Amino acid sequence: MRVNPKKFEINNLIYIIRSAKEEDAQNLSEVRVQIDGETENMDREKGEAYIDESGFKQIIRSDTERKNNLFLVAEANDRIVGFSRCEGTQLKRMSHKVEFGVCVLKEFWGHSIGKKLLEESIHWADSNGIKKISLSVLETNSKAVKLYQRYGFEVEGILKKDKILSDGNYYNTFLMGRFNV
Repeated sequence: MRVNPKKFEINNLIYIIRSAKEEDAQNLSEVRVQIDGETENMDREKGEAYIDESGFKQIIRSDTERKNNLFLVAEANDRIVGFSRCEGTQLKRMSHKVEFGVCVLKEFWGHSIGKKLLEESIHWADSNGIKKISLSVLETNSKAVKLYQRYGFEVEGILKKDKILSDGNYYNTFLMGRFNV
């Protein structure tokens, strides 16, 4: 599905949140690899589960065609600096919900890009009959957990010792959900 682009100016940065286009595919492939290497908050390490340009084109095409999928990008200075996806399913019993994920290049943290991607995703979901948004977040990512809670997400479960980080320790993952009645 597609949404109308929105422009934001936060902390002297002007950026646009818009639906992903097939022309974004190569840039998205590069940005995803970079983000994965900048933080341990993501599931992947740099280069793992690599998606090339054609893979992203296929994802964008599919997300555009499906009514319960949404692929957003944040664009600043003519480049993609972050993105988010809401992915639903065609299964009738689970068609009321989507899974949300977001990532932003580290040099653009502090400009509310993740927050705006979340807000736009929630608005889209609420406007299109999606009743539940689910996500997973590493327990150590307290800033993200607090943001999600401010938007009505609750911890629904904990995957104990779910991820091993570079310090050799295991960490829990919070499963969070927001239900719109």
